[in-house]
Amino acid sequence: MRMYVILVLSALLLLGLAFLGTSFVRAQQNARRARKQQAVAARLDAVVAQAEQEHKERKAAAQASAALTTVLPAIKQGDQAPRRVA
Repeated sequence: MRMYVILVLSALLLLGLAFLGTSFVRAQQNARRARKQQAVAARLDAVVAQAEQEHKERKAAAQASAALTTVLPAIKQGDQAPRRVA
C-alpha cells in the first residue's frame, strides 16, 4: 500500500515539475520576444525620424528651387531648333 502512495506522490511531483518547467520556458520566450519587439520598435523609430528629416530637407530644397525659378526664369528656346555643332 505504501508503494502505491509513493508512486502516486512521485507522479504528482513529476507532473508539477513538468508544469513549472514549461511555465518557465514560456516566460523566457515571452521575455525574449518582448526584447526583440522593443529593439525593432527602436530601429523603426530611428528610420521614421531619418525619413522625416530627409523629407524636410527635400521640401526645403524644392521651395528654394521654386523661389530661385521665380527670380531667374528658365531660358526659353523659343522657335529655334537646337544648334548642331559639328
